[in-house]
Amino acid sequence: MSVYTNRESLLAALTPRRKSKKIGFVPTMGALHQGHLTLVNKALEENDCVVISIFVNPTQFNNTEDLEKYPRDLETDVALLKSLGKNIIIYAPEASDLYGDSITATDYNFQGLEHEMEGKHREGHFNGVGTILNIFFRIIEPDNAYFGEKDFQQLQIVKKLVEIENLPLNIVGVPIVREKSGLALSSRNKRLTETYKKEAVLISKMLKEVKERFASHSISELNRFVKETFDKNDQLALEYFEIANEKTLKTAIKKSKNEKYRAFIAVFAGEIRLIDNMALN
Repeated sequence: MSVYTNRESLLAALTPRRKSKKIGFVPTMGALHQGHLTLVNKALEENDCVVISIFVNPTQFNNTEDLEKYPRDLETDVALLKSLGKNIIIYAPEASDLYGDSITATDYNFQGLEHEMEGKHREGHFNGVGTILNIFFRIIEPDNAYFGEKDFQQLQIVKKLVEIENLPLNIVGVPIVREKSGLALSSRNKRLTETYKKEAVLISKMLKEVKERFASHSISELNRFVKETFDKNDQLALEYFEIANEKTLKTAIKKSKNEKYRAFIAVFAGEIRLIDNMALN
């Protein structure tokens, strides 16, 4: 396993492999957990070598404090990845290696996907995501790139990005990995106190309950049920809960036959923002 911190050395390692090897790519912001390792193992199964990027991307944060506090531990991340096998390449660049002198985001039109859920609450977030991924895709030129379904909206936007940029790669979505409690794995979980971590289990419990009630209750009833439940909890603050069309991500008002729906949620546990989602039908 090799670690590269600039694109020149990375390209020197990748260029000979491109002729005969299938390359997988797993973009991360570090603070790796079992969810990331699941993505890497999936990529290792389907490719000859896998590039893992470790980079906290400034253009996708609209909260400077959140950017500064995002957990970073490259040494631990490298040790975790080393245990997975030899066919791994780590790319951990500085911002200047990717952006040059101007750390700015491209303004994308994701045909409305960017304005739903997260887009309503994190202005410019998906422009930052699209910008950094386009840079990575063009440097690495992977055959396949892997993304977790915990960020389901991001997964749909990445697919649209590949379409917009006409990039020759396959985007693979991988199911959410959860702790035994049901809490979706996230790098932000490392910042939770024991009390908040225990309370945060309510997030996945609510999604499961909504899934069980989906066939027999209206969307407005489910929305009210979730809001009232979080209103009674003095540890967690509900930012949003939405049931949306899985393809368009448009907020659903009422159910239609032959449409797939998914529940999306964002909650603050103190100052830590957690997101989750679940397919409903």
